[in-house]
Order: sequence, then structure tokens, then C-alpha cells
Amino acid sequence: MTSTQSLPAAAAGRFTFPGTALSVNRMGYGAMQLAGQHVFGPPKDVDEALAVLREAVALGVDHIDTSDFYGPHVTNRLIREALYPYPQELVIVTKIGAWRDDKGDWILERSEEFLRQSVEDNLKRLGLQQMQIVNLRMGGREDDIATPMRVMRAMQEEGLIAHIGISTVTMNQLAIARDIAPIVCVQNHYNLVQRNDDALIDALAADGIGYAAYFPLGGFNPLQSSGLSAIAAEMGFTPQQVALAWLLARAPNILLIPGTSSRGHLRENIAAAGIRFTADQRARLDALVSAA
Repeated sequence: MTSTQSLPAAAAGRFTFPGTALSVNRMGYGAMQLAGQHVFGPPKDVDEALAVLREAVALGVDHIDTSDFYGPHVTNRLIREALYPYPQELVIVTKIGAWRDDKGDWILERSEEFLRQSVEDNLKRLGLQQMQIVNLRMGGREDDIATPMRVMRAMQEEGLIAHIGISTVTMNQLAIARDIAPIVCVQNHYNLVQRNDDALIDALAADGIGYAAYFPLGGFNPLQSSGLSAIAAEMGFTPQQVALAWLLARAPNILLIPGTSSRGHLRENIAAAGIRFTADQRARLDALVSAA
């Protein structure tokens, strides 16, 4: 059997979450796009969704990002159907702190009862006894993170959660969270032209904490840059591949979780793990943020 290290996703290198035995290839997969349009309802093609998950693992992806509010409930059910019983090395990371109403609206909630129910729902639909990592999703700079973090810590002590991450947070919220419980990863919005978290990424890297960049290709507003397109054409890759490779080159603690509902697009994303830049190409990409 081919070893994990020889598979395409492994070209990005590996990352070990601090204080854990969990080690993953830095090129992972985000399951959000497996749900229907606007991340609501079932996928148009269930068989393709299941095939994407299986192929991701076959190509060396051992870090899958999901949430029970994707769909809602859709992506976790697909992950279980496609991959259970899970490979021993697979790390499934979920996110709690929000829900979807019957119109598909995103509603933030972090009461103790809701957070506990969210973890239990994830465990049930994924078929797990313990979540390896759960990200607490915040909603703004002024949000109280201390209260829900105490709930997260309690669930960790009870064994429902092995490790805790936080999402959509500031440096100050991170500091408050770390006073309550160890944090193994942060999941925030960051990409080639959205770089508000530069200082945060560097601080996390110094402490060995992972940074999962969501919307690495722009999310609902895909990246568009003539400069990026020019460099990609010069290198013989797609702009999306170059944007992903730039993230991997940016810092050793950045973890990628690009999502797709197509096997062809999945292969393109994973192939980006092998892209390397010259100093000139990297400098030109670095400069795109000011142009944006």
C-alpha cells in the first residue's frame, strides 16, 4: 500500500497540533461545499459528493473540516456514509456556535445548552464517541469568548472533546481563550488578498498553534486579480492553485481546507501542494495585497 507520505497531499508537509498526537498533512479538505446551493439542503449529486470524500482520503488528505450546520446536517452524514469506519490517521474537525433556520439563514448562538447539543449532534451524525477537535465559532470583535470557552473546557474535561480550536477571533479573544483552555488551532478568514491576520499568524506560528485559513480562494467572492492570473499563466498553473500554494508558503502553521464538490477540482487543489515559487514570483505575489 502506498504510504501517506508519498501521496499528493503530503507534498505540503505535515503539521502536529500542539500538545497532541494529531499530525496531519497541511493540505486538507473543507466539506462545506458538499451541501446544496448556499450550503443549504442536499447536494445535487450525492454520488459525486461521496466520491469526492473518498478520493480526498485516497490522495492523502487526513484533515477534514466540517460542521453539523452545513446543510444543516448534510456534510456530516455524507462523511460518515463515505468514510466510516474512519482511517486511523483521519482527523475530523468540526465547528459549533451557529445554526441554520428553515430559510437557510445563519444564526449565531453560544448558550451552554446549545453548545452541548451541537457537540452531541456532531458525534451522533459522524458516529464518534469523541470529537478530536472542535472549533468555537465567534461572531465579532466584542463577543464574550470567556463564557462559551468555559463550556468548551467543561466538555473537554468530560471527554466529549479532545482538543479545542476557535474561529473568527481576534488576538485579544485568543488570549482570553488560552487563559481558560489550551487552543490547538485558529480558523479565520485569510487568503492572498485578505491578510488582516498577518500578525496573528506569526504569533501563532511562534507558539506552534495551527491556523486554518477559511475562504482560501475567496469563498462566496472568488479571488480575481490580473496580477495573480499573470503569474499563474507564467507558471502553467491555475490562479486558484497558485493562491493555495502561496498560503502554504506563507507560514508553516497554515493549514488549507479548500472545499469543492467535484473530483476534478479536488485534484487541482491537491496538486497545488507541490508548487514552489522563485524569489521573484513570491515577491510579486506578496505585493498583490496592496494592489487589491
